Amino acid sequence: MAGSQDIFDAIVMADERFHGEGYREGYEEGSSLGVMEGRQHGTLHGAKIGSEIGCYQGFAFAWKCLLHSCTTEKDSRKMKVLESLIGMIQKFPYDDPTYDKLHEDLDKIRGKFKQVRALCVSSC
Repeated sequence: MAGSQDIFDAIVMADERFHGEGYREGYEEGSSLGVMEGRQHGTLHGAKIGSEIGCYQGFAFAWKCLLHSCTTEKDSRKMKVLESLIGMIQKFPYDDPTYDKLHEDLDKIRGKFKQVRALCVSSC
């Protein structure tokens, strides 16, 4: 009777055992795939942000060079706004993905760029 009881327990407990094993295997595979997908997403998103900020920086440096020799009051205002944008870009934390105000600072840079673009392009 003890032998048949062990067989019965093995049959009844098989469902629970297989459920546990399946859960562990699924969890391990999901964790592995999640890390890979997270890295891919982070790399892509980081590259987009870097490209965007690089574009703003190039625009600002080009206009700074163009306005460097100008001395009118309007051009000095443009230079101040350009310097402000360049300063914001230089302070941007490129290498700290855990920076909690990253998107807030990026939005400020975008706003400053729009201001610079409006000032510089409208007077051409």
